[in-house]
Amino acid sequence: MQNAMTVESIHWAMGRMKTGILAHADDLNARDGALGDGDLGVTMSRAVELFSVTPPAGDDIGMVLLGYAKLLTGTVGSTYGTLMATGLMAAAKLTKGRTAVAWTEVSGLLGAAEAAMAARGKSQLGDKTVLDVVEAARQATEGCSHPEEMAAAAVKAARETIAAFRGRPFKQGRARIWGDKGLEMEDPGMMAFLYMAESLLADAA
Repeated sequence: MQNAMTVESIHWAMGRMKTGILAHADDLNARDGALGDGDLGVTMSRAVELFSVTPPAGDDIGMVLLGYAKLLTGTVGSTYGTLMATGLMAAAKLTKGRTAVAWTEVSGLLGAAEAAMAARGKSQLGDKTVLDVVEAARQATEGCSHPEEMAAAAVKAARETIAAFRGRPFKQGRARIWGDKGLEMEDPGMMAFLYMAESLLADAA
């Protein structure tokens, strides 16, 4: 792996995340079905399939991230896909025109993504949504200078956050209607983030 984030490392990561999403598509559908439409795995699979078929070209990190965001918005008709695309667009703005980004800057990019996603989704930390694991990953990866260290820290933080939210109510979307019945359920968006993060681990299959 390179000493800094480049378009090559981004393409590598997207390929690994594709594998992670496809491997857990049925699980995500089931989790989403218990709370809503039941199509999160299907819609995300549709998007990540395009990641390897029509990956964005060029060596400009910002433009490549924007390209992946456009793939999401063009194929995923879901709130989650829109939020993911919004986060990528926020990171793209900060990296436009650059061909290398220090790994220590990734935490800040996660922070920018989180802020944009919160504004778009009109949600906040503590609502039991993907924002909570993004924030946990942001904090955990702050100061990390190696991608392997960063992936491990993000996965650990995501797992701990998901566990911490068991027993807490959903405060956003359709999941809110479940009230106490949803207390022990994990948020499907949180789980999708975890699966993508786990796919970046060095020992991931």
